[in-house]
Amino acid sequence: MVKVVAYISSVLLSGAGAWVVSRFALRYHLIDVPTDRSSHSVSTPKGGGVGILAAFVLASALLGISPRIWMPAAVVSLVSFYGDRYGLSPKLRLFVQFIVAALFLYMAGLQPESLPHVAVCLFLLLFVVGTANFYNFMDGINGIAGITGVIGFGFLAFYSFQWGGDALLTALALCVSLSCLGFLPFNIPGARVFMGDVGSVLLGFIFAQMVVLLSKSLLDFVCLISFIFPFYADEIITMWLRLKSRDDLVIPHRRHLYQILANEWGISHWKISTGYGLFQLVVGSSVLILRPFGAISVLLLLAVCLCGFILTSFMFRRRFLT
Repeated sequence: MVKVVAYISSVLLSGAGAWVVSRFALRYHLIDVPTDRSSHSVSTPKGGGVGILAAFVLASALLGISPRIWMPAAVVSLVSFYGDRYGLSPKLRLFVQFIVAALFLYMAGLQPESLPHVAVCLFLLLFVVGTANFYNFMDGINGIAGITGVIGFGFLAFYSFQWGGDALLTALALCVSLSCLGFLPFNIPGARVFMGDVGSVLLGFIFAQMVVLLSKSLLDFVCLISFIFPFYADEIITMWLRLKSRDDLVIPHRRHLYQILANEWGISHWKISTGYGLFQLVVGSSVLILRPFGAISVLLLLAVCLCGFILTSFMFRRRFLT
């Protein structure tokens, strides 16, 4: 019964949060004003992901999730909400994220006891902070963060149920998926409110946390990260192109594939977001099918998918590469 209450409240609370922000954003100065780097042309309320944060905290409390899991994510999200409202330098935000991520890993029992452990901990630290920011960077058009959240956390819940053996994490992942579902009607096909950093950074941070907590082997880790494969693929390719051009990585831009499709090709946001979601479903389902054959099979599949994504990306980018 408690789980049912958590599931229902996740949908309702996230939707309520999005509605409240869309209604009172002007009063509290939560407005995203478009710039030449934006993929939207109309000033729109932002910070609607505060409902997802509220749903996550309530679901964690109802399910009896340890504060060692939900509190770090909540802190990072609240700092991001402060950034949505008042602005926050990228360096300060990164500093906070690294500190909180390190505390999470320490409380999760991942402590550097030897040189190999140090390397693993450093990798996971970069992974958690990187995923939180990747998710944030990919939240630039209507629906893409919400759809990815519904599917990605849905996959996490299934994987945890099937192979993880942790009933609480299974339920929590499903709650996060449902909270994204509750937010979506306010963000697609037209955006009445944007998720904001409070929501997108939160979702990326939670996703990375769950990958860390559910991974018992390399196979688990590879399978789990594949559940938001389009986000990783688009961000990694875009970062490589920007580094090649010697761009400042902290400066906003419009060089992700989804941004080029929306801005240069003029494709509707909802179509792009749905396309990313369908690709995510195909990759995630294929990984689940190949999991019994081991990590090498899954890695080969992801390599093929990445090559396909790269070819598709450059096909659409070729007229706009600078």
